[in-house]
Amino acid sequence: MFETEKEQYLRTHGFGHTRLKAVLFDMDGVLFDSMPNHAYAWSHAMTQFGLHMTAEEAYMHEGRTGAGTINILAQRHWGRNATEEEIQEIYRSKSDVFNARPEAEEMPGAASLLNKVKDSGRLPVLVTGSGQHSLLDRLNRHFPHIFTGERMVTSFDVQYGKPNPEPYLIGLQKAGVQPWEALVVENAPLGIQAATAANIFTIAVNTGPLPDRVLTDAGANLLFPSVQSLCDQWEMVLETFA
Repeated sequence: MFETEKEQYLRTHGFGHTRLKAVLFDMDGVLFDSMPNHAYAWSHAMTQFGLHMTAEEAYMHEGRTGAGTINILAQRHWGRNATEEEIQEIYRSKSDVFNARPEAEEMPGAASLLNKVKDSGRLPVLVTGSGQHSLLDRLNRHFPHIFTGERMVTSFDVQYGKPNPEPYLIGLQKAGVQPWEALVVENAPLGIQAATAANIFTIAVNTGPLPDRVLTDAGANLLFPSVQSLCDQWEMVLETFA
């Protein structure tokens, strides 16, 4: 069913075939419905520093490092980058607002999709811009026996955040696979740009308020309206890329 998209991907990158061994998952907006909390935290915490960000803009910056997002706002409103002390203070304020929100629920379909991937013999790998120290515990609580510390890329692993391809290139290294042996599942424009820049076939799931075209314009090879819809069609995806 997805042969046309696969063949176009192979032609674009000069690859001879696909041989699916690993699936690289973003976290916020893919595994957890956490982006509304992030968007709320960014838009509300910035006002006390004379900075302004709408909730929609927060979705556009999803995947960027906190410092990178803060400096975009600082340049726009202050005409300069924030100092390291300002970045720490601003990000701490954003984190305080975020942590005061109710914990995000699992994204519908995420647990079933992860189990289908693992049961098919493919390796699930996490690639997130988050730097929470409790991240693995939370993942194991919601998705037991899926991820290991050795199969996770977090903000502690990278020098450059999305849209730089570095996070997904490290994900390939941790999985021990080549680009044509992996798929990426992403919901954010910057994450899609990072994954496609790493030459990986990228599946977008539109779990937020952005128009579909924003995700396809970012380079998504396939687009699904939800994680559940991807889960429902996973067998066809697997058959195409195996």
